[in-house]
Amino acid sequence: MEFKDYYAALGIERTATQDEIKRAYRKLARKYHPDVSKEPDAEARFKDVSEAYEALGDVEKRAAYDELGKQWTGGREFRPPPNWDAGFEFRGADSGETGDFGHSDFFEALFGHRAGRGRPRPGPMHAAGEDHHAKVLIDLEDAYRGARRSLSLRLPAVDANGHVTLQERQLDVSIPRGIREGQHLRLAGQGGPGLGGGPAGDLYLEIAFKSHPRFRVDGRDVYVDLSVAPWEAALGATVTARTPDSTVELTVPRGSAAGQRLRLKGKGLPGNPPGDLYAVLAIALPPADTAAAQEAYRAMARAFKFNPRASSEV
Repeated sequence: MEFKDYYAALGIERTATQDEIKRAYRKLARKYHPDVSKEPDAEARFKDVSEAYEALGDVEKRAAYDELGKQWTGGREFRPPPNWDAGFEFRGADSGETGDFGHSDFFEALFGHRAGRGRPRPGPMHAAGEDHHAKVLIDLEDAYRGARRSLSLRLPAVDANGHVTLQERQLDVSIPRGIREGQHLRLAGQGGPGLGGGPAGDLYLEIAFKSHPRFRVDGRDVYVDLSVAPWEAALGATVTARTPDSTVELTVPRGSAAGQRLRLKGKGLPGNPPGDLYAVLAIALPPADTAAAQEAYRAMARAFKFNPRASSEV
């Protein structure tokens, strides 16, 4: 998948105002509309122009796209970084669902679950405020213990000159013990303001975990790589393993192999029922950095006459 330069598609600069984006779209839409255009590639160009306008004409999508686009240029091979949109506040509660909206794979990867959202709609003079949505990153350890944290959100807005700006706000949020990735926290009254005295909307925070140097998460289950010495794997041993909130004594069975998973029932994310923690064994070889260590390896070679590739040889 290639990174799409939506500004180039509309023939405008990245500093363009929202009004300039709208005018560029209308001009190109008239030029390439399949019902009237004589251009040989009119249908494809019309689709590109329409998609570019859907991304840039929406203030929130544009702000997120601009932040991501700082590191990319059009035509480069592209995959969205994990949680690239964390911290951006969008209007409309996110359904979490993606689907085929007739857009490119690039658009779907970024905005599929937000297609059609974010633009004000006419309504009654007295109405509840619009719900907002944001993805936030938390530490895995906070999901184990529960915590209260200050989180920063950025809400895109248009200034008096028609340029997109980011308004920041801090929220004190209680993180429940055992919350999983993909779950939503509802903050009542923290969404858009109501109209004509109507109540404010709600803010829905979608939970994602920060990348952890030690642990990986799958639902409620947690995985950790556990290094053991060759003799611990071969002879069995009792070793200390870390969990996100404690340490435990773990029995390594005799004859264990690299990649073998040892299950610690109920040591994953808290819940009803709790998840499990899996220690994935990795064999750590002592360095042969002294004459004595090198001789020990030679003695092992003589003693075992072991060929690790025997099973793959014809």
